Amino acid sequence: MGILSGMTHEKIHREFGYYVLLFFITAFIGWLWEVGLFWFTNHAFVNRGVYRGPYLPIYGAGGILLCFLLRRLGKKPLWVFLLSALVCSGLEYFTGWFLEYLWGIRWWDYSGHALNLNGRICLVGTVVFGLGGTALICLLLPLYEKLYRSLSQKWRLCLCLFLLLVFIADATYCAVRPNTGPGISSGTSSAFHCLDGRMRA
Repeated sequence: MGILSGMTHEKIHREFGYYVLLFFITAFIGWLWEVGLFWFTNHAFVNRGVYRGPYLPIYGAGGILLCFLLRRLGKKPLWVFLLSALVCSGLEYFTGWFLEYLWGIRWWDYSGHALNLNGRICLVGTVVFGLGGTALICLLLPLYEKLYRSLSQKWRLCLCLFLLLVFIADATYCAVRPNTGPGISSGTSSAFHCLDGRMRA
């Protein structure tokens, strides 16, 4: 029974739908974090990110990457924290560089923060990513796997197709007209920068 259970567990991780739904859940959580933090610091709703939908793909990509790399370290939170901080900071730096290269626009800028690198990453963000990665791997991933198992194959397929179609349509539109404006891009403050500024005010 133990062997069969292990095989079933590994099969779950190999399913495409597993990663599709994980991508959108973590992308949505990231969106909630960014929007909520901006609301708390600026008392205004701003749809953060390049896309129009309630998701930030960088968080989704980070969630999948951490799942691939660190899920076997779920019992070692310190290692998960350190590696999450490293991996997510690298992803954020590359994504910031790529978006600037593609559109010539910055969606975040940490230039005013201590220990920042070209304004694309900073120490505060790195620590938050480490904590977020630890929460994902050590706490949320086991809950997600239980939820995933509880869904029928039909519901998994329907959810994946719906979310992917919405995302593809959004990405196609935003490839021409990305989400920009005050509090979002063009040198405006990131959520961390706004929080820092509020604390100094």
